[in-house]
Amino acid sequence: MFRILFVTPEIPGNTGNAIRLAAITGAELHLVEPLGFDFSDAKLRRAGLDYHDLAVVTVHKSLDAAWEALAPERVFAFTSDGETGYSDIAYRPGDVLMFGRESVGLPDSAKHDPHVTARVRLPMLPALRSLNLANSASIAVYEAWRQNGFAGAQLQP
Repeated sequence: MFRILFVTPEIPGNTGNAIRLAAITGAELHLVEPLGFDFSDAKLRRAGLDYHDLAVVTVHKSLDAAWEALAPERVFAFTSDGETGYSDIAYRPGDVLMFGRESVGLPDSAKHDPHVTARVRLPMLPALRSLNLANSASIAVYEAWRQNGFAGAQLQP
């Protein structure tokens, strides 16, 4: 399945929502330290509801440690200054969908990391800064999953 990578997330509710997203879609969630919260945070637990035990969540000490563990073939860095539209990519299982921190997005070093296949953007109205982190991840994961026939999902009639 797909792998969501949050680089130094700050807001516990966003990561809690991403935990729920990972559990529901079969994606893995990878977090790069430092985190702006700890896993006992009530907002993280509330946002993730009872999905914490159903999601694959891995915390990495650094982005380099994440690359070593993930050994990614393709990485898509989601950023407001990306050159490729999110729906213009033919996603494959195993792809890494990378997102930055809520306050400043991905650092330039991550955007231009040699592991990055493409810098990707979600469409927005002009003059607006960014979309919520958990919402952005949801849009990307569902597009990738849709393109792959919602593999493993029980679709409603």
